[in-house]
Amino acid sequence: MEKFDVVVVGGGMIGAASAQGFAQKGLSVLMLESFEPQAFDPSQAIDLRVSAISQASVNLLKQLDAWPAISAMRLCPYQQLQVWEDPQDKLIFDSAQLNLPELGFMLENRIIQLGLWQANEQAGVCRKIVQRSQLVSNNQQGVELLVDDVSVSASLLVVADGANSKMREQLGLGISAWDYRHDCFAINVKLDAPQQTATWQQFYPTGPKALLPLANQHAALIWYDAKATIQELKQLSKTQLKQRIEGEFPRLPGKIEILDSASFPLTRRHVGRYVKHSAVVIGDAAHTINPLAGQGVNLGYRDVRCLLEQIERYGIGDKEKALRRFEVRRKPDNHLMQSGMDLFYLMFSNSLPPLQAIRKLAIKSVQQAGPVKDWALKYALGDLH
Repeated sequence: MEKFDVVVVGGGMIGAASAQGFAQKGLSVLMLESFEPQAFDPSQAIDLRVSAISQASVNLLKQLDAWPAISAMRLCPYQQLQVWEDPQDKLIFDSAQLNLPELGFMLENRIIQLGLWQANEQAGVCRKIVQRSQLVSNNQQGVELLVDDVSVSASLLVVADGANSKMREQLGLGISAWDYRHDCFAINVKLDAPQQTATWQQFYPTGPKALLPLANQHAALIWYDAKATIQELKQLSKTQLKQRIEGEFPRLPGKIEILDSASFPLTRRHVGRYVKHSAVVIGDAAHTINPLAGQGVNLGYRDVRCLLEQIERYGIGDKEKALRRFEVRRKPDNHLMQSGMDLFYLMFSNSLPPLQAIRKLAIKSVQQAGPVKDWALKYALGDLH
């Protein structure tokens, strides 16, 4: 039987970060993943799966020695976040507000994963590409897994295999979940305009439409709408889709060339318990959120930071107390962010005149309220705990 201090199930952005953090603390770590990401080449098209990484998440990636490799590939810093319903009344968050060079970075998920994998190799993380991971036992002493045909034991099991986590199911951890009435359509485009430094979204009764700036004068256009509308958009040719964008999207900074597109369902999930004996679930395996504010991966990195802090404080020998403290700290914060995004989404996704007036007043008030605006921005950036 192979023995480790920690087994991490899932080698994506969250799992690889937690594996790296444990390895930096001198623990033996096995990370299990089902496939290896494609190596980076600058000539590759920009992936459709991108994330807005906050300053707090960047700081964590630097602490994990992954940021040099990530930043050597490609990324796009952004200095502004703009939100509006009426173009005459915009809520604008600016990095200058907090004397920061940028609010964060737009990055392809694969690039973050590749940077962390490079750091994993240097830190001595044992990585295996596997077909099957079966939970054999889980008690206060530790866990035992059957990894393909090899028995593995560990003191701690970290479950980070995504929203449709199979290991979470094996642990018997139930989730509350529902689908939003909208889907998300992501369209990668090339702009004939200067490099964009602001991410923005305008709200419509049918759902928001957004622009995420990407590297090399690219951008991702994000279109939220009813599932039937998104299915209709997916059937259009690039020429037809461009015409729909030009007719229904907010004014774009230049002409566009459509490169690629894909749709994603919007689903909220939250696991009832984060901890069971020697196992803990983190990231999307524990919670998914409406992507409206781009906080999903950043919440996952808050999980990673908190878990590492608690294990460092109490030691893996007293993991029961460390995991209990982790759950007490992270579950309310994740629930608050989920509920806040749901309220925000519901408030803007209708055309009732009284709510329109309230929305307009709220945007004006926050835009003019310096301390409140600063607090909201700091919280989104992960600087408040």
